Amino acid sequence: MKIAVTGSIATDHLMHFPGRFATQLMPDQLDRVSLSFLVDDLVVRRGGVAANIAFGMGQLGLRGILVGAVGSDFADYRSWLERHGVDCDSVHVSEFAHTSRFVCTTDDDMCQIASFYAGAMSEARNIELGPIDERVGGLDLVLVGANDPEAMVRHTAECRQRGLRFAADPSQQLARMTGDQVRQLIDGAAFLFTNEYEKTLLESKTGYSADEVLDRVDVRVTTLGKDGVEIVGRNVGRIHVACATETAKADPTGVGDGFRAGFLTALSWGLDLQRAAEVGNLLATYVLETVGTQEYSVDATEFVKRLGDDYGDRAAEEVGAHLAR
Repeated sequence: MKIAVTGSIATDHLMHFPGRFATQLMPDQLDRVSLSFLVDDLVVRRGGVAANIAFGMGQLGLRGILVGAVGSDFADYRSWLERHGVDCDSVHVSEFAHTSRFVCTTDDDMCQIASFYAGAMSEARNIELGPIDERVGGLDLVLVGANDPEAMVRHTAECRQRGLRFAADPSQQLARMTGDQVRQLIDGAAFLFTNEYEKTLLESKTGYSADEVLDRVDVRVTTLGKDGVEIVGRNVGRIHVACATETAKADPTGVGDGFRAGFLTALSWGLDLQRAAEVGNLLATYVLETVGTQEYSVDATEFVKRLGDDYGDRAAEEVGAHLAR
């Protein structure tokens, strides 16, 4: 499958607070919060949801087509992504703004407080999917990930206009988008990705019930943190897949991106939704086990073994047949 991955491309500044945010937040003072957290670690990593997902696809052997807007400071990042199997030929380079920045602090409970500077990302609304579709000889799926909200709405509208299958993945931008924008974003999606909190927020913003959302999308994928993932659809019975076993919990940043990369890559191999969720869960675990969203590497033999340990020999056999190519 030829999958275009649209969304943010950013540099991540990741910090750790040796304590719990929960003990610092006073419930009766939330309207006047003024806090500074003394952190004990800072790492600067490559990130952005679209870049993270495309990188994860590359780790599994699928060349994702990265679509987003960056600044002129993107050269080194581009080289990194291309070395790891990402098609960067459709990335728009701004003449005026810097590449986006994500600044995030994680506490000992794996809770996070973050800020995001859009920068060049605001120019993503100027990107057309038509020329990309023509360049690659036809797109099989467009993932519309967190991005400039106007770009997200434009991409889904263009997908509908051109008859391109698309997956809606609003994630962090749900907080910024209006109810009307969210309704436009999901209408006609082949897949809708959210986590459990975002699922509720999406229904609140759109005014849709869970059943009404399913009237507008084919398959709804909800990640549940430590409880795995749930998949439902118009013609799909409920599927629940437990998390893969992790060897460590280093940093949760980008875990959802890893899931999406694994899930979509497995679908591109022709595997079913159950197996796709298993691959997604395991790749998400690889992200969890490292600090930084693109600091892991996948060894095919190890990946297949871990998949078999968690999900059985049949899963290992089916996935191994594709990873070994």
